[in-house]
Amino acid sequence: MSHLSIEDIIEFVEENDVKFIRLAFCDLYGTQKNISIMPQELKTAFEDGINFDSFLILGYSNVEKDLFLKPDPDTLHVLPWRPQSGRVIRFYCDVVYADGTPFSLDYRHFLKDTLKECEEMGFTTRMGLKSEFYLFKTDENGNPTREPFDNGGYLDVAPNDKGENIRREICLTLEEMGISPQSSHHERGPGQNEIDFESADVLTTADNLVTYKNVVENIAARNGAYACFEPKPIEGAPGNGLHIRMANYKGETNLVTEDKDFSESFMAGIINRMRDITLFLNCRADSYNRFGQQEAPKYITWSQQNNSRLFRVPEINGKRKHFILRSPDSCINPYLASAIILQAGMAGVRGKEKLPPALEINSRLLTDDNQSAYLEMLPQTIEEAIECASNSEFIKQSSFADIAKNYIETITASI
Repeated sequence: MSHLSIEDIIEFVEENDVKFIRLAFCDLYGTQKNISIMPQELKTAFEDGINFDSFLILGYSNVEKDLFLKPDPDTLHVLPWRPQSGRVIRFYCDVVYADGTPFSLDYRHFLKDTLKECEEMGFTTRMGLKSEFYLFKTDENGNPTREPFDNGGYLDVAPNDKGENIRREICLTLEEMGISPQSSHHERGPGQNEIDFESADVLTTADNLVTYKNVVENIAARNGAYACFEPKPIEGAPGNGLHIRMANYKGETNLVTEDKDFSESFMAGIINRMRDITLFLNCRADSYNRFGQQEAPKYITWSQQNNSRLFRVPEINGKRKHFILRSPDSCINPYLASAIILQAGMAGVRGKEKLPPALEINSRLLTDDNQSAYLEMLPQTIEEAIECASNSEFIKQSSFADIAKNYIETITASI
């Protein structure tokens, strides 16, 4: 549902037997948090916000002032897996101070500000996602094990693929919530699955990733499985990536297709700052165990055809329609990660930066002692990523230096 007035929402709550309203937001790691309120508190939530103990939320612990959650009326979703009698709805929230001004470390607000910057530069961006996760069995008490739900492989079908009914239920639930999956299938790893999403505006896509993870975890649990988005849950097996498909637009015109200089400068901005921003796209220590393994990228390169490059820029009938960033994983905070990707892209556009030549050689032929010796690599450990982000002139001189500094300090303290 979108573009409803507050009066419309209150009427919807009354007419649809809504008994609980979840006010949701994310911590620094993109983990969803929420407070449930009763319908009679909804008007207060919209007008003043609902107070919470911010010092208990990762990334917010140094805040001295009271913080409040204000629901975004455009994000109303009924939670289909909750009872239909006494329904539960959920809003994503902006985090504000007592006087209503935005909280300076609210990542969702940072993304909104970044999207305004993009509009001022004359373009918008659409993002689509391709997300991988493992399904593990649970024990007799419902606790997760590390035993894969099946031993299927890439694009397998039942009976080797035991997750197809779970994926089907996930996709139908997402559709019911207004989120459009494009496809789903078994991935290469035992018990590994992938769901791909249609592109949408960046804020909607960030909200949708948080919803999607919540749906996957709930539907898996209902079916006696444990859904795991960790970047490298099984040693020696493929990791879980989050591929981000992007296209820039001016009105209805796809700039990837129609303005090669603009789109290549945007991509160059991201590539040229990749070591600076990797910490925001890969925030766990095990994120770095995935790089360079089973087609996950290792070098900061791009290609039209090669599936293991950091960036893929596929051509269909001789035309580019989008480009795909392949290094992130689903443990990101999607608001922060999306905003920083856009900030890096804008920096490339402002500087009219040029893409390096494409690297079309197969990754299996690249070794550290031959042609790859001159290629820049993604950080190989979280410590190296922290160092790159901490020393980044791009970040230090940016409008989001305070947000980045808090993020870096929190990650550093948690490893």
